[in-house]
Amino acid sequence: MDVGRLGIWTAQLDLQPAARAREAAAELDELGFGALWVPEAVGREPISHAAVLLDATERLVVASGVANIFNRVPGVAAAAQRLLADDSGGRFLLGLGVSHAPIVEGMLGQAWDRPLARMRDYLDAMDDAFTVSPAPAEDPPRVLAALGPKMLRLAASRAWGALTYFAPVDHTAAARRHLGDGPMLLVEQAVVLTSDADVARAAARKHMAVYLTLPNYVNNLRRLGWGDDDLTPEAGDALVDALVAWGDVDAIVARVAAHHEAGADHVCIQVLDPDVTALPLDQWRALAPALLAY
Repeated sequence: MDVGRLGIWTAQLDLQPAARAREAAAELDELGFGALWVPEAVGREPISHAAVLLDATERLVVASGVANIFNRVPGVAAAAQRLLADDSGGRFLLGLGVSHAPIVEGMLGQAWDRPLARMRDYLDAMDDAFTVSPAPAEDPPRVLAALGPKMLRLAASRAWGALTYFAPVDHTAAARRHLGDGPMLLVEQAVVLTSDADVARAAARKHMAVYLTLPNYVNNLRRLGWGDDDLTPEAGDALVDALVAWGDVDAIVARVAAHHEAGADHVCIQVLDPDVTALPLDQWRALAPALLAY
């Protein structure tokens, strides 16, 4: 599978009618991005959403970024992956994650414990799932959402690689060390395409507010040296600037390049707009030539 060096991560397609989401995916395909990542939270079911977007595109890899293992049994995930890999000619990438305790316990009513062991058991069950459906031409890859050393090492041994999210460049370097040289390291990077510092940081803080309530992300930032005074909804400029790249096109390219230099194979940018419901087509169009040419 070739996801290219650059992709798009977006939750905004979940807010569009299906026909509009298809049109946007087709344009991202034409712009030349290697992969389109769609989430699972409070929007669409990501595997069926991926099927819609794969049907609207010709070259683009569509990836779940990521499918929550608490939302579907392993055999169902394996069967869905197998079907989309076959139908798309190998353009579906299954991203899996353990989600977060407030979501799993608060929204799904399930116990969130032993996440590493749960993921390992889930992968075992996927691999052992029985099916009579035809196999795709090649075994479809999967990636694991991973931030800490143990989940990164599991991703290295049981998956194509790891997807990191809401993490600065120094985490990319640490993740590469834990993964080793072979596995894929795919990194999400939030960006705001404006040189107005006040506008950019306001959009960034709005984006960061939810994630700074989730222990997985907070603990990861603590491992990187950020303290309690930094990890608040009123995060200081240093943390904002570490997590969200902002500025002109050249500034965004520089941040993406820094992730690649730190060991990332693929960077998927998440464009933030002051209007959180807006589909950032103009920003995608503005960024594509420089990002894909550097």
